[in-house]
Amino acid sequence: MTLLTAAHASPKPLVVVLLGPTASGKTCLALQLAEQLELSVINVDSRQLYIGMDIGTAKPTKKQQKRVRHHLIDIRHPDQPITLQEFQAAAQLSIKQNLREQGMSFLVGGSGLYLKALTAGLRPPAVSPQPALRKQLNALGQQLCHPLLQAADPTAAARIAPNDAVRTQRALEVFYATGIPISNQQGSEPPPWQVLELGLDPSNLRERITQRTLQLYANGLIEETEQLSQRFYPELPLLQTIGYGEALKVIQGLLNRDQAIALTTQRTHQFAKRQRTWFRRQHHPHWLKGEEPLSEALSLIQAGLR
Repeated sequence: MTLLTAAHASPKPLVVVLLGPTASGKTCLALQLAEQLELSVINVDSRQLYIGMDIGTAKPTKKQQKRVRHHLIDIRHPDQPITLQEFQAAAQLSIKQNLREQGMSFLVGGSGLYLKALTAGLRPPAVSPQPALRKQLNALGQQLCHPLLQAADPTAAARIAPNDAVRTQRALEVFYATGIPISNQQGSEPPPWQVLELGLDPSNLRERITQRTLQLYANGLIEETEQLSQRFYPELPLLQTIGYGEALKVIQGLLNRDQAIALTTQRTHQFAKRQRTWFRRQHHPHWLKGEEPLSEALSLIQAGLR
């Protein structure tokens, strides 16, 4: 029985998830799996959703995207933030399309909350972006916004990193729009799929992050950041995220290149640590620990289809 035939034979359609911290090798393995199983990839990286944010997000290259079709990449400009609810709706459409056409669906990414929204059927608040409020929050700065969130919604503030401007602003936006903390509005309804989570977390992650950071700067991260800041504006929340924030400081003369690389590496290590904590608490993946993760992943998928 082929994988596709088995997928149709299963009582519930199978959704395979490949997750892991940044720089763990998800893109490479995802391409191999997708080619072996004749699947497309549904992106679950919150920054790869945006047009022009290619180098800093380590987005699959145009050549890689020709090898395997990718969904939910380059769907919005960086000055038009995508809410979790909007992402979830778009991703669910892609999942249903893939299940119908391919008999299986394949999610790949490291954005924990976005993954959880799909695998657990979270119900995020239906609050549209508030441009005027976001402008005010940008003017206040993250050092003031996160304490505001701690006062308004301590539960959400405890889950959101103090330097995560995007999620902090979203939580404040929901609170000010509805008067109800975002943490009180998030329910769940499990989706009608069988979910198989595969995880990558290599023992040499620190070295991989260091090498990845050097490669981002060598590939033109500073130049990409300059183009984005000129096209939009330097205070854009997505330009404060890891890599872009440090590159912007180089452009502004606040850091030199070596200092920016060191700070980006440090922030990425910290982010990977938070991702590991999230995956350990919120997900239950089969961690791929063998010498041949492709073979191991294929065996687990075959077992999941029986």
